[in-house]
Amino acid sequence: MKYPFSLKELITKNLEVKDKFNYESNKTVDSYENSFLSNPLSLRLWSSFFVILPIFVQAPWVRLEPISALCFTFVIVSVAIVLNQKGSNKWFIVSSLLLGISGSWLGGCLFWGWLSPFPILHIPVEAVVLPLALLGFGTNWKIGSSFYISSLFGTAVTDITIFLIGIMDQWKQVITADSENAPIILQKTSESLIQIKSLSIIVFVAIVLWFISKEILDSGTINTTSGKALLVSGYVIQTTLIVDGIFIFLAILQPTFSGLV
Repeated sequence: MKYPFSLKELITKNLEVKDKFNYESNKTVDSYENSFLSNPLSLRLWSSFFVILPIFVQAPWVRLEPISALCFTFVIVSVAIVLNQKGSNKWFIVSSLLLGISGSWLGGCLFWGWLSPFPILHIPVEAVVLPLALLGFGTNWKIGSSFYISSLFGTAVTDITIFLIGIMDQWKQVITADSENAPIILQKTSESLIQIKSLSIIVFVAIVLWFISKEILDSGTINTTSGKALLVSGYVIQTTLIVDGIFIFLAILQPTFSGLV
């Protein structure tokens, strides 16, 4: 029987296929290595930065010009889309992260711009793009989805903690109070925070959050998009926990720094 390929030809062809596969694999790895935010340190720093940014930029902006702050959401989305269309993997992490940030920015503008006196609406409004974020987990935008959902989770836990320690009722009073009455209300809030019950709840929630973030980070990896999404999630939760802790500490020392305002 005469075979169409000799043994030598089969071996040569097999080696060519392996070489091509190795080339494509190395090419993929190189593209990820050359991407911005492709190492754990830079990914942690920028994820944390975008959690902190709303405190110093969005919050005062929304109070002064809520409409312009809201419109800036579309600027963030546009930048994310433009970066994603550059045709390379160099910007894909940045573009995905920006898309997730735009969701958090939109929810924050809607609530703090017009609905801040109604704390019960905080999480529903912040979750305005949650359905899109859930769908994003099945696409290349999963890093952005992870950022948004983790931010929303951190906000929800903060609100629940505020409710459990009994200062949720003071939220509306602080928001609607004039400059003379606000310090008095904030002083009462500060006194509520240093009660044994309140401190116990805060410490318990902090430990649970830190454990959750640690488990997520241990499951993440920088080598895949899904792994990066897990890392971003863990970084966001840890940063939220640290920021909340700083604000609670400052609120006890100086009530005017309360996170309610």
